[in-house]
Amino acid sequence: LMRVNQNTKLVGHRAILVPYCIHHVPKYHVWMQSPELLELTASERLSLEEEYQMQQSWLEDDNKCTFIVLDADKLARVSSEIGAMAGDVNFFLNDPDDCRVAEIEIMIAEPDSRRKGIGEEALTMMMQYGSVLVM
Repeated sequence: LMRVNQNTKLVGHRAILVPYCIHHVPKYHVWMQSPELLELTASERLSLEEEYQMQQSWLEDDNKCTFIVLDADKLARVSSEIGAMAGDVNFFLNDPDDCRVAEIEIMIAEPDSRRKGIGEEALTMMMQYGSVLVM
């Protein structure tokens, strides 16, 4: 699925979803050094090289779809995708017999992007996108 969305951009009022690409990895890696985010996401600390490998594996995974969540307000101010990165949103197809069953996850890693409705909008856009993909 990640390959399906590699050229897809979903635009909302508060959130913009872009495919997780190699240029996002350094900032994503910084986020994932936070003990709080590691605990909240049940993740393990990875080296930068392992993070690049993980991004590549997600890109090739037919059962996973990942987008980086951009803070639309911040993007308008900084005009930089990396500077506007707020978190990520994923869904996983985890029932081989029913592609309509999925698990969805969201992380708003940037504290100044929290409690602004960005996560809610990103989840809604992701669910709508996923429902179109599996039809």
